[in-house]
Amino acid sequence: MATQKKIDTITALSEKTAKAKSIVLADYRGLKHKQLEELRKALKKSDAEFTVTKNTLLKRALGEKAALLETQLKNATGALFAYADEVAPLKELLKFFKSAGAGTTKGGLLGNSVLGEVDVTRLAALPPRMTLLAQLTGQLNAPVQSLHYALSWNINKLVWALSAVKEKKG
Repeated sequence: MATQKKIDTITALSEKTAKAKSIVLADYRGLKHKQLEELRKALKKSDAEFTVTKNTLLKRALGEKAALLETQLKNATGALFAYADEVAPLKELLKFFKSAGAGTTKGGLLGNSVLGEVDVTRLAALPPRMTLLAQLTGQLNAPVQSLHYALSWNINKLVWALSAVKEKKG
């Protein structure tokens, strides 16, 4: 029987899932309440939210996506909702779990892609977004720079040859 509190919880979770760019499910067992509060404060800085709720309520809030995460929605589950950046809150979560000595990730969703535990760990190992954009810019600029050097090489060679002739006659 659905109580008003459960309906409100499902509505709030549905809004969070619709707004989130990525959702990571985690097993938070072993963490104390005070540690969870510290985690929430740390995640708030990177525009993310860590919510602990019943798996059945989270399944209803996820709707069709719940079938993708059926195996991960077992035991105690906390959900990390990342709103602005997909990866930064995940790095913060894993760093916190490591320092606390408790908690593990189960998997999650990145857009419509399902992530396993290994995928989540690999995603957290990525460099920051600005670094990736700088690397992409460098890669896109490399062919243009190479073409510039190739085209200017013959002109440089001619200038060097004329300079050598001038010095010789000099």
